[in-house]
Amino acid sequence: MIRGSTELVAIVGSPIAQVKSPENFNTWFANNNCNIAMLPIDLHEAALGSFADSLRGWQNLRGCVVTVPYKQALANCLDGLSARAAALGSVNVIRREPGGRLLGDNVDGAGFLGAARKHGFEPAGKRALVVGCGGVGSAISYALGEAGIASITLHDPSAARLGALCELLGRAFPGLGISTQVSGLEDFDLVANASPVGMGTSAELPLSAALLATLQPDTLVADVVTSPEITPLLHRARQVGCAIQTGPEMAFAQLGHLGAFMGVTPLEI
Repeated sequence: MIRGSTELVAIVGSPIAQVKSPENFNTWFANNNCNIAMLPIDLHEAALGSFADSLRGWQNLRGCVVTVPYKQALANCLDGLSARAAALGSVNVIRREPGGRLLGDNVDGAGFLGAARKHGFEPAGKRALVVGCGGVGSAISYALGEAGIASITLHDPSAARLGALCELLGRAFPGLGISTQVSGLEDFDLVANASPVGMGTSAELPLSAALLATLQPDTLVADVVTSPEITPLLHRARQVGCAIQTGPEMAFAQLGHLGAFMGVTPLEI
């Protein structure tokens, strides 16, 4: 129950009805007897600037999770950014400090790696393919670079997105092997779909049938799509015998990172 004494966190995006965070956070708050609640906010783009100003004065607000399409835009409205958020130019969580200062971080990649490690995947020295070079793909790739991945291959239909992420990773991790050419999947320890391909009722696959025919059973295959939980890519990977990582697994693993940055949960939940 929300009371006058309840502290709040929010999640902002548009649309917002499909997000799982309010259910996940509020269940955790209730189960742990926390007088905290998460509110979903479906915000019009024109209100972003005034929204950030409102957060500064919202005294019982601890922080705000940021989802699509506002991760980049809100990064430009804050008072400070973590090193990775600054490098990526996007945030997915904001902490409101007691004086009203707003600090942003991006823990998309940390959540992805947290879920991957539960499958026994340790990035150091490994080889990864990341499909999709938008906001989530960039955050995952950056986190893999931080964790010591030996080489990363990027795939995206947009040459602009592909080039921008190659440049970002090259600057941040000079020793990282970066490629944009995929001839087969045999050599990858991780194949991650960070694009929306496969969402909803679509039967579309993020990679060609010819490439997927080369998938090996010892590869971890991950998808960031949360609905359906078993995407067409994960269904195909499971048929091959691969370990799979679902979008909801990443979302749940991210919960502790989001909550810890806002100061409302421990890092490990």
